[in-house]
Amino acid sequence: MTEQAAIELAGVHKDFVSHGETVHAVCPTDLAVRPGEFFSLLGPSGCGKTTMMRMIAGFEEPTGGTVRLDGTDVTGVSAHHRDVNMVFQSYALFPHLTAYQNVAFGLQRRKVARSEIRRRVGEMLEIVSLNGMQRRSPRELSGGQQQRVALARALVNRPRALLLDEPLGALDLKLRQQMQLELKRIQREIGITFVYVTHDQGEALTMSDRIAVMRDGRIEQLGTPREIYERPATRFVAGFIGTSNLLDAAVQRIDDGIALVTFGPGERVLVPVPAGVTAGQDLEISVRPEKIGLRREEPTDPGCSVLSAVVTDVVYHGTSTNYTVKTTAGPDLVVFDQNAFSAEDLAGPGDHVFLTWAPQHSYPIGV
Repeated sequence: MTEQAAIELAGVHKDFVSHGETVHAVCPTDLAVRPGEFFSLLGPSGCGKTTMMRMIAGFEEPTGGTVRLDGTDVTGVSAHHRDVNMVFQSYALFPHLTAYQNVAFGLQRRKVARSEIRRRVGEMLEIVSLNGMQRRSPRELSGGQQQRVALARALVNRPRALLLDEPLGALDLKLRQQMQLELKRIQREIGITFVYVTHDQGEALTMSDRIAVMRDGRIEQLGTPREIYERPATRFVAGFIGTSNLLDAAVQRIDDGIALVTFGPGERVLVPVPAGVTAGQDLEISVRPEKIGLRREEPTDPGCSVLSAVVTDVVYHGTSTNYTVKTTAGPDLVVFDQNAFSAEDLAGPGDHVFLTWAPQHSYPIGV
């Protein structure tokens, strides 16, 4: 039996009219978010991710299509009658109320019994690690603590789903990274569905069970963080998620499912390809920088990819050293060398080096 989706979009789209022209903010989309899933909508500004979330929340009316929550059609239902809550980047806390009063506000409006309010608010403040801070006003709390209050206030009503629109954008980098782990912990502990909007690839990879990568109102790829990072479906996804080296070449031959692509003398790229790829066919190949080894001497293993290169730039990043190199394969490539054993540079600008990686780290895009 197929599990009922927590949130389902069927042919949902949103059009706006601007200066007499129709703008397709969200193209017709089918999407199912599973119960208890941490689901992220990821993409650059203007890709339609916030509009899609606002249609789920009821703040935007779809131009067409159907929005369902737990199988119930809520397309024409107003936002305050949908069993979802939303957390914004601005927190929107009441400055004249304490942390406790902010969290209790929604329950008081619903006229929940005072003893039940105390119990549920206390539980929620404990879950978000704010014990002992019940009487503090928002101005007496740090940015991360204010975000926790906003989360507790949204969760205390026990919504079917929580929608989060770039909620960590106002925090500094270190606090943002801490809150990513906290959000995932809270979501697992509470067990409700989270839908998270972000343009930050690191956030999406860290927290999500699945990610929908959006571009120009469409979902370019939907999958787990590992699937999207290791096997990007399009050139856009390969470039948007982390850093990726992209090579264009024609297949010379195929042996046992491994395509051979050659460039200069002694240079080769080995690519696992599905059935149907033929000799002479053009390929787009993605190789992640951390998968590539940089060597001074030419590798002798015939079972690996090898490119000759010249180092053009070296940047030390603490945990890794990043090398930019020029090759005969086309655009400049990037190599990340982890500083696990030594922080000494493997090479400097102007040095001739060899790049090598295993066949499974070459991924053909779109085939």
